Amino acid sequence: MSLLEVTYKSIASVRERSDSAILFLSLGKDSLVLLDLIYPKFDRIVCVFMYFVKGLEHIDRWINWVKAKYPKIEFVQVPHWNLTYILRGGMYCVPNPKVKLLKLADVINSMKLKYGIEYVFLGMKKADGMNRSLMLKGYQANGYINNGMCYPLAEWTQKDILAYMKQKGLPQPIRYSLKASSGVGFNLDCMLWMEKFFPQDLHKIYKVFPMCERVLWEYYNREQK
Repeated sequence: MSLLEVTYKSIASVRERSDSAILFLSLGKDSLVLLDLIYPKFDRIVCVFMYFVKGLEHIDRWINWVKAKYPKIEFVQVPHWNLTYILRGGMYCVPNPKVKLLKLADVINSMKLKYGIEYVFLGMKKADGMNRSLMLKGYQANGYINNGMCYPLAEWTQKDILAYMKQKGLPQPIRYSLKASSGVGFNLDCMLWMEKFFPQDLHKIYKVFPMCERVLWEYYNREQK
């Protein structure tokens, strides 16, 4: 079977058990490809986006594009589980020891309970790294489905993802640098990108994490030495 046939077989296996699914949508290439693959197959798809700071204009533009292209979906935004570690530890903010630490599994379980949907799709691939490869290999015998968690892109490579996007005319998501793609965060590349293209978003982040202004301050002061 071709890679697409294997992928559709995995998706079909879930569809036989449920007409509804949850998709964790980061707005990156993998999750967008996965949304495009599962969209025609399910009657109900709840897309869950985990935000770093809510209401960033450059992210909202992507969200609006996704909603327009896939009008059947339900789109929900929840705080990223990593924020619990940032807020509790006081990274660029005042630490709050009362914050309960969460993991991805906690967010997944809460979404399953909230929407009454058993099956959750994630765009993880073996090619993403050694740990992920080892994890996904353990699910291979079951078609990359494990306790309601579904990984149809497990066998895909970055080359496969890019080829599919080109074939389907899907636009490239935001890239903050030429390095490996990552989401919004305190990394220098991301903050430099926002400073150049969406300074209003950078200021929104400063309002939530005021001490992260130090990232660019240190960069520019280092450059001047």
